[in-house]
Amino acid sequence: MSRSIGALSLEHVAALPDPCRSCVRWELDAPAADAARRSGDPAFEKEAWLSRTLLEWGSCGRVVHVDRELAAFVTYAPPHLVPRSLQYPTSPVSADAVLLMTAGVLPGHRGGGLGRMLVQAAAKDLTRRGVRAVEAFAEAGGGEGTAADALPPTSGRGSLDVPAARLGGGCHVPAGFLREVGFEVVRDHPRWPRLRLELRTALAWREDVERALDRILADLRVPALG
Repeated sequence: MSRSIGALSLEHVAALPDPCRSCVRWELDAPAADAARRSGDPAFEKEAWLSRTLLEWGSCGRVVHVDRELAAFVTYAPPHLVPRSLQYPTSPVSADAVLLMTAGVLPGHRGGGLGRMLVQAAAKDLTRRGVRAVEAFAEAGGGEGTAADALPPTSGRGSLDVPAARLGGGCHVPAGFLREVGFEVVRDHPRWPRLRLELRTALAWREDVERALDRILADLRVPALG
């Protein structure tokens, strides 16, 4: 089994699970999302948002493939490109942070640590670009999930049938998972706490793990023949 991590691109949108491929909860404000739903082509609006964001800001997500099959994804962007980010009771996102929008591990790939892998890949990408932190409006209630279970499917709840102005549904990462991978609460709320990950902390964790693996592998190496 082979795993690979890459940048989210337009070609990946069609491979996202329903209703994620046509969900524009994060990408559009409420009136625009309503209009997209009535037009019957919200997937086009999602692709248009992704195209604009790639041109204006650059990569805004990471995907994991297992044996060339899309297995997991994460999306993120500066809050000024995410209109719905201002509608939360724990808004706004800090000025030095990028907003983690949504993430998911597809059925058949959960329990293998792909959720943690996604967070580390996003942290590495953003640190290289000079970003200091990532924040997220997490879902605190019910079925928070754990790092051991990776992430629940974002398609499990919520769809375009839900009123566009409503917050919630399957577009939020569980607070329990975020805490397990290093996020800390910066503004609490019974339903929508805002959590933050300092990227230096995330990369330090990764470097510690990599050093430990190097030591283990060094102990297992067979001495060269003289």
